[in-house]
Amino acid sequence: MHVLSIPTWVVHITSVVEWIAAIGFIWQFAELSGLQAWKALSFAMLPALVSAMCACTWHFFDNAESLSWLVTLQAAMTVVGNCTVCAAAWWIWRQARLSET
Repeated sequence: MHVLSIPTWVVHITSVVEWIAAIGFIWQFAELSGLQAWKALSFAMLPALVSAMCACTWHFFDNAESLSWLVTLQAAMTVVGNCTVCAAAWWIWRQARLSET
């Protein structure tokens, strides 16, 4: 676990915790507001969470060569996460426009 400094570990771990909290808060917002399209955003954020957890796992094991596949998985989940969040944002926008008419 010596690959990253303590402050860098704090940033990595708190980022994961904050992402989990954001997913939960968005889900609660959808429940309370009745705007169900926001639930899609909660699900769409999961690949990015997996990406962050891949990075933390790889660093935890000192960037072990045997776990280098985590780097590929992290990159893939980042791309998938960016696409799913974009799609969820479009869906929220679309639902808002439909409800205006």
